[in-house]
Amino acid sequence: MRRSHVTTVSLLAALVLTACTPNAKDVLEPSAITPPAASAQPAQPLSAAPAAPANPAQSAAALSKTRLQIAPIVGASVEAATPLTAELQTRARQRGITLAGSADQAATHVLKGYFSTMTEGKDTTVIYVWDVYDPAGNRLHRINGQQKAASVNAAEGWPAVAPATMQAIADQTIDQFAAWLGGSAG
Repeated sequence: MRRSHVTTVSLLAALVLTACTPNAKDVLEPSAITPPAASAQPAQPLSAAPAAPANPAQSAAALSKTRLQIAPIVGASVEAATPLTAELQTRARQRGITLAGSADQAATHVLKGYFSTMTEGKDTTVIYVWDVYDPAGNRLHRINGQQKAASVNAAEGWPAVAPATMQAIADQTIDQFAAWLGGSAG
């Protein structure tokens, strides 16, 4: 029974991610926000990095001109998304990235996140995909990965994910966004 549940969740996650086309212009509503886990694995971006990285001055200039809008998170519980969004804001400020509000028409990039969990035995893994869009809705870049959750209790799914896991995902996301943006400057 448990294995079939994991298979079903994995197939649903794949279906949701497949449906996220590069030209999707709709704003997706979050189903829930999840807490962060303690350990983190680096995400592997799907899109290729630019051939020639920009110099540090160009990277800093690109970051300072960026107005990043974070769209509603899809798939995570509200309890999980709260530490995620708080850490996204903190890390963006640390990296010199200005966050734009949902009604801000001056956003240069939109970040849409899609999340799911997979529990197998005592282990819960958070699977995430972030798509970076331009204001016209064209997908420019994808950041994805998975993070083994530090379990906060014997529960399965989002209740088993500690806030530190989601904070680690937020840190990795902003760092990879900044690296991609810095590499595409120039």
